Amino acid sequence: MSARVKVGVVGAGGLGYHHVRILREAEDVEFVGFHESRPDRAAQVASELGATAFDSLDALIAATDALTIVVPTPAHYVVAKRALEAGRHLLVEKPLAATLAEADALVTLAASQRVVLQTGHVERFNRAVRAALPYVDKPRFIESNRLAQFNPRGADVAVVLDLMIHDIDLVRVLVGGRVESLSAVGVPVLTPTVDIANARLTFESGAVANITASRVSRERMRKLRIFQPSGYLSLDLGAGTGEFFRLRRDMDLRELATAARSIEEFVERVPLEAPEGEPLRLEFASFLQAIRGEADVVVSGEDGREALAVALGIVSEIEQTLPALRGLAAFDPTRGA
Repeated sequence: MSARVKVGVVGAGGLGYHHVRILREAEDVEFVGFHESRPDRAAQVASELGATAFDSLDALIAATDALTIVVPTPAHYVVAKRALEAGRHLLVEKPLAATLAEADALVTLAASQRVVLQTGHVERFNRAVRAALPYVDKPRFIESNRLAQFNPRGADVAVVLDLMIHDIDLVRVLVGGRVESLSAVGVPVLTPTVDIANARLTFESGAVANITASRVSRERMRKLRIFQPSGYLSLDLGAGTGEFFRLRRDMDLRELATAARSIEEFVERVPLEAPEGEPLRLEFASFLQAIRGEADVVVSGEDGREALAVALGIVSEIEQTLPALRGLAAFDPTRGA
Protein backbone atom coordinates (compact mmCIF):
# COMPACT_ATOMS: atom_id res chain seq x y z
CA MET A 1 0.00 0.00 0.00
CA SER A 2 1.24 3.50 -0.82
CA ALA A 3 2.35 5.81 1.98
CA ARG A 4 -0.76 7.98 1.63
CA VAL A 5 -3.71 5.84 2.67
CA LYS A 6 -7.07 6.89 1.26
CA VAL A 7 -9.35 7.35 4.28
CA GLY A 8 -13.04 8.17 4.73
CA VAL A 9 -15.48 8.57 7.62
CA VAL A 10 -18.93 7.00 7.93
CA GLY A 11 -21.18 9.09 10.18
CA ALA A 12 -20.74 12.82 10.78
CA GLY A 13 -22.65 13.41 14.01
CA GLY A 14 -21.09 14.86 17.16
CA LEU A 15 -18.08 12.54 17.27
CA GLY A 16 -17.95 11.85 13.55
CA TYR A 17 -17.48 15.60 12.97
CA HIS A 18 -14.16 15.40 14.82
CA HIS A 19 -13.13 12.32 12.84
CA VAL A 20 -13.63 14.36 9.68
CA ARG A 21 -11.88 17.41 11.15
CA ILE A 22 -8.75 15.57 12.21
CA LEU A 23 -8.39 13.26 9.23
CA ARG A 24 -8.95 16.16 6.85
CA GLU A 25 -5.98 17.93 8.48
CA ALA A 26 -3.67 14.89 8.58
CA GLU A 27 -0.65 15.29 6.33
CA ASP A 28 0.17 11.60 5.87
CA VAL A 29 -3.22 10.49 4.50
CA GLU A 30 -5.43 11.31 1.58
CA PHE A 31 -8.76 12.20 3.14
CA VAL A 32 -11.39 11.27 0.56
CA GLY A 33 -14.55 12.43 2.33
CA PHE A 34 -17.42 11.21 4.45
CA HIS A 35 -20.91 9.76 4.23
CA GLU A 36 -23.75 10.94 6.48
CA SER A 37 -27.26 9.59 5.97
CA ARG A 38 -28.95 12.88 6.94
CA PRO A 39 -28.67 15.31 4.00
CA ASP A 40 -28.96 18.45 6.12
CA ARG A 41 -26.20 17.31 8.48
CA ALA A 42 -24.02 16.22 5.56
CA ALA A 43 -24.38 19.64 3.95
CA GLN A 44 -23.55 21.41 7.22
CA VAL A 45 -20.38 19.40 7.87
CA ALA A 46 -19.25 19.68 4.25
CA SER A 47 -19.66 23.45 4.41
CA GLU A 48 -17.97 23.94 7.79
CA LEU A 49 -15.00 21.65 7.17
CA GLY A 50 -14.63 21.91 3.42
CA ALA A 51 -14.95 18.13 3.08
CA THR A 52 -16.58 16.07 0.36
CA ALA A 53 -19.89 14.45 1.30
CA PHE A 54 -20.61 11.17 -0.51
CA ASP A 55 -24.24 10.44 -1.32
CA SER A 56 -23.91 6.72 -0.63
CA LEU A 57 -21.95 4.40 1.62
CA ASP A 58 -20.98 2.18 -1.31
CA ALA A 59 -19.51 5.14 -3.19
CA LEU A 60 -17.36 6.08 -0.20
CA ILE A 61 -16.21 2.48 0.30
CA ALA A 62 -15.21 2.27 -3.37
CA ALA A 63 -13.10 5.43 -3.06
CA THR A 64 -11.12 4.45 0.05
CA ASP A 65 -8.52 2.08 1.47
CA ALA A 66 -9.70 2.54 5.06
CA LEU A 67 -12.67 3.89 6.98
CA THR A 68 -13.57 5.04 10.45
CA ILE A 69 -17.11 4.11 11.45
CA VAL A 70 -18.94 6.56 13.71
CA VAL A 71 -22.58 5.59 13.28
CA PRO A 72 -24.95 4.66 16.15
CA THR A 73 -24.06 1.35 17.81
CA PRO A 74 -27.00 -0.66 16.39
CA ALA A 75 -25.72 0.11 12.88
CA HIS A 76 -22.06 -0.80 13.49
CA TYR A 77 -22.35 -4.36 12.27
CA VAL A 78 -24.20 -3.66 9.01
CA VAL A 79 -21.86 -0.83 7.99
CA ALA A 80 -18.66 -2.58 9.10
CA LYS A 81 -19.62 -5.82 7.36
CA ARG A 82 -20.11 -4.06 4.01
CA ALA A 83 -16.75 -2.33 4.31
CA LEU A 84 -14.89 -5.47 5.40
CA GLU A 85 -16.38 -7.50 2.58
CA ALA A 86 -14.90 -4.89 0.25
CA GLY A 87 -11.48 -5.41 1.87
CA ARG A 88 -11.28 -2.09 3.69
CA HIS A 89 -9.32 -1.50 6.89
CA LEU A 90 -11.60 -0.30 9.69
CA LEU A 91 -11.53 1.68 12.90
CA VAL A 92 -14.94 1.12 14.51
CA GLU A 93 -15.94 3.37 17.39
CA LYS A 94 -16.71 1.63 20.66
CA PRO A 95 -18.56 -0.57 21.31
CA LEU A 96 -17.40 -2.73 18.43
CA ALA A 97 -20.93 -4.05 17.87
CA ALA A 98 -24.28 -4.39 19.59
CA THR A 99 -23.98 -8.14 20.27
CA LEU A 100 -21.23 -10.70 20.75
CA ALA A 101 -22.38 -12.61 17.68
CA GLU A 102 -21.94 -9.46 15.59
CA ALA A 103 -18.53 -8.73 17.13
CA ASP A 104 -17.34 -12.29 16.51
CA ALA A 105 -18.51 -12.10 12.89
CA LEU A 106 -16.60 -8.85 12.32
CA VAL A 107 -13.41 -10.19 13.89
CA THR A 108 -13.62 -13.36 11.79
CA LEU A 109 -14.35 -11.43 8.60
CA ALA A 110 -11.44 -9.02 9.16
CA ALA A 111 -9.08 -11.95 9.68
CA SER A 112 -10.27 -13.71 6.53
CA GLN A 113 -9.83 -10.49 4.53
CA ARG A 114 -6.43 -9.83 6.14
CA VAL A 115 -7.30 -6.26 6.99
CA VAL A 116 -6.90 -4.18 10.14
CA LEU A 117 -9.86 -4.01 12.50
CA GLN A 118 -9.29 -1.53 15.32
CA THR A 119 -11.77 -0.65 18.08
CA GLY A 120 -12.14 3.00 19.02
CA HIS A 121 -11.32 2.85 22.72
CA VAL A 122 -9.76 6.30 22.63
CA GLU A 123 -8.98 6.44 26.37
CA ARG A 124 -6.01 4.14 25.68
CA PHE A 125 -4.41 7.24 24.18
CA ASN A 126 -5.25 9.57 27.07
CA ARG A 127 -2.13 11.39 28.26
CA ALA A 128 -2.66 10.29 31.87
CA VAL A 129 -3.01 6.64 30.87
CA ARG A 130 0.08 6.78 28.65
CA ALA A 131 2.05 8.34 31.49
CA ALA A 132 0.85 5.81 34.08
CA LEU A 133 1.44 2.57 32.17
CA PRO A 134 5.21 2.36 32.85
CA TYR A 135 4.49 2.45 36.59
CA VAL A 136 1.60 -0.02 36.69
CA ASP A 137 2.69 -3.24 38.40
CA LYS A 138 0.21 -5.92 39.42
CA PRO A 139 -2.73 -3.75 40.53
CA ARG A 140 -4.87 -5.23 43.28
CA PHE A 141 -7.74 -2.72 43.32
CA ILE A 142 -8.94 -0.10 40.82
CA GLU A 143 -11.60 2.54 41.44
CA SER A 144 -13.06 4.26 38.38
CA ASN A 145 -15.62 7.07 38.15
CA ARG A 146 -16.96 8.43 34.87
CA LEU A 147 -19.77 10.95 35.27
CA ALA A 148 -21.27 13.06 32.50
CA GLN A 149 -24.19 15.37 31.83
CA PHE A 150 -26.95 13.96 29.68
CA ASN A 151 -26.35 13.94 25.94
CA PRO A 152 -28.75 12.23 23.52
CA ARG A 153 -25.75 11.01 21.52
CA GLY A 154 -25.07 7.48 22.71
CA ALA A 155 -28.39 7.19 24.53
CA ASP A 156 -29.52 4.50 22.09
CA VAL A 157 -27.71 2.02 24.37
CA ALA A 158 -27.27 1.60 28.13
CA VAL A 159 -24.66 3.78 29.84
CA VAL A 160 -22.62 0.60 30.26
CA LEU A 161 -22.11 0.44 26.48
CA ASP A 162 -22.01 4.21 26.05
CA LEU A 163 -19.55 5.32 28.77
CA MET A 164 -18.56 2.50 31.14
CA ILE A 165 -17.10 0.40 28.34
CA HIS A 166 -14.17 2.87 28.17
CA ASP A 167 -13.22 1.94 31.71
CA ILE A 168 -13.90 -1.76 31.21
CA ASP A 169 -11.28 -1.69 28.47
CA LEU A 170 -8.84 0.30 30.60
CA VAL A 171 -9.02 -1.95 33.66
CA ARG A 172 -8.61 -5.03 31.45
CA VAL A 173 -5.36 -3.55 30.12
CA LEU A 174 -4.13 -2.39 33.52
CA VAL A 175 -4.83 -5.66 35.34
CA GLY A 176 -4.29 -8.15 32.54
CA GLY A 177 -5.99 -11.53 32.43
CA ARG A 178 -9.67 -12.30 32.25
CA VAL A 179 -12.64 -11.17 34.31
CA GLU A 180 -13.64 -14.16 36.41
CA SER A 181 -16.84 -12.81 37.96
CA LEU A 182 -18.88 -9.63 38.19
CA SER A 183 -21.78 -8.03 40.01
CA ALA A 184 -23.64 -4.89 39.02
CA VAL A 185 -26.52 -2.56 39.79
CA GLY A 186 -28.06 0.22 37.70
CA VAL A 187 -31.20 2.21 37.01
CA PRO A 188 -32.83 4.11 34.13
CA VAL A 189 -33.48 7.79 34.80
CA LEU A 190 -34.05 9.73 31.57
CA THR A 191 -34.08 6.94 28.98
CA PRO A 192 -35.63 3.47 28.71
CA THR A 193 -32.16 1.97 29.23
CA VAL A 194 -29.75 2.13 32.18
CA ASP A 195 -28.41 5.65 32.82
CA ILE A 196 -26.45 5.05 36.04
CA ALA A 197 -24.52 1.86 36.75
CA ASN A 198 -21.94 0.42 39.10
CA ALA A 199 -20.04 -2.80 38.47
CA ARG A 200 -17.54 -4.80 40.49
CA LEU A 201 -15.21 -6.96 38.41
CA THR A 202 -13.03 -9.69 39.88
CA PHE A 203 -10.13 -10.91 37.76
CA GLU A 204 -8.44 -14.31 37.69
CA SER A 205 -5.51 -12.80 39.60
CA GLY A 206 -7.84 -11.77 42.43
CA ALA A 207 -7.62 -8.08 41.50
CA VAL A 208 -10.86 -6.14 41.82
CA ALA A 209 -12.14 -3.15 39.82
CA ASN A 210 -15.05 -1.03 41.01
CA ILE A 211 -16.49 1.02 38.12
CA THR A 212 -19.20 3.69 38.23
CA ALA A 213 -20.68 5.42 35.20
CA SER A 214 -23.46 8.00 34.95
CA ARG A 215 -24.77 10.12 32.08
CA VAL A 216 -27.20 12.13 34.22
CA SER A 217 -24.77 13.92 36.53
CA ARG A 218 -24.54 17.64 37.20
CA GLU A 219 -20.76 17.69 36.77
CA ARG A 220 -18.29 15.86 34.59
CA MET A 221 -15.71 13.52 36.11
CA ARG A 222 -13.28 10.97 34.64
CA LYS A 223 -11.00 9.67 37.36
CA LEU A 224 -9.16 6.43 37.91
CA ARG A 225 -7.28 5.26 41.01
CA ILE A 226 -4.97 2.25 40.96
CA PHE A 227 -3.76 0.53 44.13
CA GLN A 228 -0.83 -1.87 43.90
CA PRO A 229 1.91 -3.23 46.21
CA SER A 230 4.36 -0.50 45.20
CA GLY A 231 1.99 2.40 45.79
CA TYR A 232 -1.03 4.29 44.51
CA LEU A 233 -1.69 5.99 41.17
CA SER A 234 -4.29 8.73 40.84
CA LEU A 235 -5.32 9.69 37.29
CA ASP A 236 -7.54 12.54 36.12
CA LEU A 237 -8.50 11.44 32.62
CA GLY A 238 -10.38 14.66 31.97
CA ALA A 239 -7.30 16.79 32.62
CA GLY A 240 -4.86 14.21 31.29
CA THR A 241 -2.80 14.37 34.48
CA GLY A 242 -1.78 11.98 37.23
CA GLU A 243 0.43 11.25 40.22
CA PHE A 244 2.11 8.15 41.57
CA PHE A 245 2.50 7.94 45.34
CA ARG A 246 5.28 5.38 45.63
CA LEU A 247 6.76 3.74 48.70
CA ARG A 248 10.22 5.14 49.29
CA ARG A 249 12.93 2.66 48.40
CA ASP A 250 15.27 3.95 51.09
CA MET A 251 12.73 3.38 53.89
CA ASP A 252 12.77 0.33 56.14
CA LEU A 253 9.05 -0.34 56.53
CA ARG A 254 9.67 -2.07 59.85
CA GLU A 255 10.40 1.37 61.28
CA LEU A 256 6.76 2.33 60.76
CA ALA A 257 5.82 0.10 63.67
CA THR A 258 8.08 1.97 66.08
CA ALA A 259 6.46 5.42 66.01
CA ALA A 260 3.93 7.60 64.22
CA ARG A 261 5.41 9.15 61.09
CA SER A 262 4.30 11.63 58.47
CA ILE A 263 3.38 10.12 55.11
CA GLU A 264 6.22 12.03 53.41
CA GLU A 265 8.73 9.90 55.32
CA PHE A 266 7.72 6.69 53.58
CA VAL A 267 5.97 7.83 50.40
CA GLU A 268 7.37 9.86 47.50
CA ARG A 269 5.24 11.73 44.96
CA VAL A 270 6.09 11.04 41.31
CA PRO A 271 4.34 13.30 38.77
CA LEU A 272 3.17 11.31 35.75
CA GLU A 273 4.26 12.80 32.45
CA ALA A 274 3.77 11.89 28.80
CA PRO A 275 4.04 13.84 25.55
CA GLU A 276 1.14 16.11 24.65
CA GLY A 277 -1.24 14.79 22.04
CA GLU A 278 -4.94 14.87 21.21
CA PRO A 279 -6.12 11.31 21.99
CA LEU A 280 -8.26 11.01 18.86
CA ARG A 281 -5.38 12.19 16.70
CA LEU A 282 -3.05 9.65 18.34
CA GLU A 283 -5.64 6.93 17.83
CA PHE A 284 -5.78 7.67 14.10
CA ALA A 285 -1.98 7.68 13.91
CA SER A 286 -1.87 4.22 15.50
CA PHE A 287 -4.53 2.98 13.06
CA LEU A 288 -2.53 4.21 10.07
CA GLN A 289 0.69 2.70 11.42
CA ALA A 290 -1.06 -0.65 11.75
CA ILE A 291 -2.36 -0.42 8.18
CA ARG A 292 1.15 0.28 6.90
CA GLY A 293 2.57 -2.60 8.92
CA GLU A 294 4.70 -0.27 11.03
CA ALA A 295 3.19 -1.32 14.37
CA ASP A 296 0.72 -3.72 15.92
CA VAL A 297 -2.92 -2.71 16.34
CA VAL A 298 -3.15 -0.99 19.73
CA VAL A 299 -6.82 -1.85 20.36
CA SER A 300 -7.69 -4.84 18.21
CA GLY A 301 -11.09 -6.15 17.22
CA GLU A 302 -10.50 -8.92 19.74
CA ASP A 303 -9.93 -6.31 22.46
CA GLY A 304 -13.18 -4.63 21.50
CA ARG A 305 -14.95 -7.97 21.57
CA GLU A 306 -13.68 -8.77 25.08
CA ALA A 307 -14.70 -5.35 26.44
CA LEU A 308 -18.12 -5.83 24.88
CA ALA A 309 -18.47 -9.27 26.47
CA VAL A 310 -17.87 -7.81 29.94
CA ALA A 311 -20.20 -4.87 29.24
CA LEU A 312 -23.02 -7.14 28.10
CA GLY A 313 -22.47 -9.30 31.18
CA ILE A 314 -22.94 -6.20 33.33
CA VAL A 315 -26.12 -5.24 31.46
CA SER A 316 -27.45 -8.78 31.92
CA GLU A 317 -26.67 -8.67 35.65
CA ILE A 318 -28.55 -5.37 35.99
CA GLU A 319 -31.51 -6.76 34.10
CA GLN A 320 -31.78 -9.57 36.63
CA THR A 321 -32.59 -6.99 39.31
CA LEU A 322 -34.69 -4.80 36.99
CA PRO A 323 -36.77 -7.22 34.90
CA ALA A 324 -38.82 -4.31 33.55
CA LEU A 325 -35.82 -3.35 31.41
CA ARG A 326 -35.98 -6.54 29.38
CA GLY A 327 -37.22 -6.06 25.86
CA LEU A 328 -37.68 -2.31 26.13
CA ALA A 329 -37.16 -0.50 22.85
CA ALA A 330 -33.99 1.56 22.64
CA PHE A 331 -33.84 5.11 21.38
CA ASP A 332 -34.12 5.73 17.63
CA PRO A 333 -30.91 4.28 16.15
CA THR A 334 -31.14 6.35 12.95
CA ARG A 335 -29.69 9.45 14.59
CA GLY A 336 -26.11 10.35 13.74
CA ALA A 337 -23.42 9.37 16.21
